[in-house]
Amino acid sequence: MQKITPFLWFDNQLDEAIRFYSAIFKSAGDPQVKRGPDGRAFAATFELEGQQFMGLNGGPQFKFTEAISFFVRCKDQAEVDYYWEKLLDGGKPQQCGWLKDRFGLSWQIIPDALMRYLNDADSEKAMRVQAAMMQMVKIDVATLDEAYAG
Repeated sequence: MQKITPFLWFDNQLDEAIRFYSAIFKSAGDPQVKRGPDGRAFAATFELEGQQFMGLNGGPQFKFTEAISFFVRCKDQAEVDYYWEKLLDGGKPQQCGWLKDRFGLSWQIIPDALMRYLNDADSEKAMRVQAAMMQMVKIDVATLDEAYAG
């Protein structure tokens, strides 16, 4: 059991969110859903790629903001494209590999190459990559490669 679990407050879309995320992430566990007298989900525990989440249909009082986001590490451009397309369905693209999904939850879809390049000991290479990334919405690995190479 993990020590810290993200807890997500939805208005009334918990069932839809679990179905949506479970269809996207290839390793999704069976959700444990507590239902109210009306049969609608009240609270749930679900798992995506080994990460446990808890969710609540708490009403419209609170909304997601960019202050919290989920960082999805991608091995290559194909994986970036897959998660970007799937999570963006009904959502809104943002800068630098960020997007908001249809529920307003923020995701960062980031290739391993970006992190490797930004952490390079050669600060000139890292700065070129950072400048290239700042111009992007969805991250493009080929463009990062070019910026890194100079």
